Amino acid sequence: MLDTQLTPIPARDQKPLRESSAIHENFRPSGLPLVLITPARNEEQFIEQLIQCVISQSLLPAKWLIVNDGSTDRTAEIVSRYVAKHEWMELLNLSPHRDRSFAAKVQAFNAGYERMKHLDYAVIGNLDSDVSFDSGYIEFLIEKFAEDEHLGVAGTIFHEEGYSSETDSFEGQNHVPGGCQLFRRQCFEEIGGYIPHRAGGIDWIAVTTARMKGWTTRSFRDKAFFHNRSLGTAERGALASTFSYGEKDYYLGNHPIWELFRVAYRATKPPYLLDGLSLGLGFCWAYIRRMPRPITPELMAFHRKEEMTKLKAIFNSLLHSGRVDSFSVGQK
Repeated sequence: MLDTQLTPIPARDQKPLRESSAIHENFRPSGLPLVLITPARNEEQFIEQLIQCVISQSLLPAKWLIVNDGSTDRTAEIVSRYVAKHEWMELLNLSPHRDRSFAAKVQAFNAGYERMKHLDYAVIGNLDSDVSFDSGYIEFLIEKFAEDEHLGVAGTIFHEEGYSSETDSFEGQNHVPGGCQLFRRQCFEEIGGYIPHRAGGIDWIAVTTARMKGWTTRSFRDKAFFHNRSLGTAERGALASTFSYGEKDYYLGNHPIWELFRVAYRATKPPYLLDGLSLGLGFCWAYIRRMPRPITPELMAFHRKEEMTKLKAIFNSLLHSGRVDSFSVGQK
């Protein structure tokens, strides 16, 4: 690894996106061309592991654009080494800035999206820079799109240290985690893409909007990606992260009854009462401040209806079998 850092290049100085003269042989077995975008800011710790995962896939994307969002570490340097070897990879360098909000991540994604618009693709994926997965992961998801023309958003469960979205969350199979979200192009355009919001929930808004508009959205259990950094802890501790999630629950429109049971459930998980208390305090603090909501009344009503349907199904499962499969209960 070199000892000098690359100076980030403003977007206006970038060369046009390269066009391959021929598609690599393991690109399009399903007839559904795929492009990927990865926003990355100061990700030298994880980005090379992700690159190794993608280049080892049984099905490669037509293009993969990594957007270096003003990194001050060796992120661009690491990516550049691989871009020089793989024609289907591109690096877009944006100017340095201090904003590390979720809105900044969307702005970086959208910078890549603008450069992809002229390409002929059927599926577009948002791939976080701190995830990893097995060599059949992308092909598995593309096959799901080929099998179901109504599938608008697809992904899988994920694991991280001490956590599994399959068993430790009630988001369920209808939600697609933001670490790896693949969209049918028509669906992504119909929902208006990702909507910037500094406090987060961007991936959730996109998936829920797609479902509200009649698309199928699905996470699959057959595969999983590993999130190498605990959710929401990039620059803060675990309890501060949970407090922030409570705030997010409010501004994304969680039903108060659902939130009450969510707090009670989280209180049973390590660090037990503290985790549930932190979540509840975050929700109440956002309520007191009347934190602005980035969602429409229509989306909030749709979301709350889904929550109440799911809560009813949870209680029915407890009454009849004494157990709850949090991944599939109340899901279509």
